[in-house]
Amino acid sequence: MSEKTIYIRDGRAPIPEKELTSKTMSAIKARNTKPELILRKALWGNGIKGYRLHWKKAPGRPDIAFPGKKVALFVNGCYWHRCPICKPNIPRSHSEFWIEKFRRNIERDNEKINQLSQIGWKSMTIWECQLNDNKMIYVNKIRDLLI
Repeated sequence: MSEKTIYIRDGRAPIPEKELTSKTMSAIKARNTKPELILRKALWGNGIKGYRLHWKKAPGRPDIAFPGKKVALFVNGCYWHRCPICKPNIPRSHSEFWIEKFRRNIERDNEKINQLSQIGWKSMTIWECQLNDNKMIYVNKIRDLLI
């Protein structure tokens, strides 16, 4: 006999219509995501080291920061950050909520980049789908940014 998992609602999202949706959404991580790990492994394997993860001293806590070079990398998931390349669909249920949620995510991403720019940092956003295509292109772009 298995126990049914009860998900605690914090009011930040509407209650999903399907239990599977709730289970899927609760498993999503904010840090050390698959795209982040792919990029970090590629950087390390190509001798690009000396970075900090989710560095608190930089505005927006970049996913990967090179404090000495003032370079910030954001590894964005296509769905949550609304990739302009693959243009993911908006959920059909509770669409008004999700449209506003995604709008605010994009706004927050832009604020982070502007804050970094104002203090002399260079930043780069790398999309999940870009890493799937050819991560070495982005490793080389990052290397150029660090020079």
